[in-house]
Amino acid sequence: MTAPTEHENRKQPEAGAADQAADQETHIFEREPGDPERKRINPLLKLALELGPLLVFFFANAKAEWLTEQYPLLEALGKPIFVASAFFMAATAIALTISWLKLRTLPIMPILSAGIVFVFGALGFWLQDETFFKIKPTIINTMFGLILLGGLFFGKSFLGYVFDSAFKLDAEGWRILTMRWGLYFLIMAVVNEFIWRNFSTDFWVGFKLWGNMPLSILFTLAQLPLMQRHALPDEDAEEAKG
Repeated sequence: MTAPTEHENRKQPEAGAADQAADQETHIFEREPGDPERKRINPLLKLALELGPLLVFFFANAKAEWLTEQYPLLEALGKPIFVASAFFMAATAIALTISWLKLRTLPIMPILSAGIVFVFGALGFWLQDETFFKIKPTIINTMFGLILLGGLFFGKSFLGYVFDSAFKLDAEGWRILTMRWGLYFLIMAVVNEFIWRNFSTDFWVGFKLWGNMPLSILFTLAQLPLMQRHALPDEDAEEAKG
């Protein structure tokens, strides 16, 4: 057996670097929750990136008249809900850009949501029909519910992609929590359909702020006992004790 030549030795590090680069290229989307190489973001920043676009939507809808006075070009968009949707789409794009700059990966759930936001937003502007904006939460909630419950059917807990940076649970805890959130999303899809079909646009927008968000917070708080029962020990704390 012959020893590697000097030329071959020089090529080995280059090959390793190429393999590493190829591995990075194949992980445009975030890795699985249990992957040790999964990059994490500050939970507060993650929350801000996910809720920020929604808060921008509420502000733009409430201040649409003032915004059009300040920026006359916005008058071409039409009703307040069209102005708010334009700001929402822009804020969503900014949030995804920040996430990419911080992690060099794209979060799966927000990117799916953003796809629906842009498709239905574009249809709403093109056809000048606010119905597309109103059914968007129905589509998103239904999609998330089916993804979460469908993932359980194949033994996957996709909820870990959303909450893995905030806390750690054992497999049974993720399974139960995923099932509960999947059902919650489907129920909220039905609620959205009932609200926009039976009430005014202003009431629908107000419910998104004063109804959806409080209900989501209360539902999350109701899951704390489950999360405490199935929480995994803090690895850093265990190492410190050892």
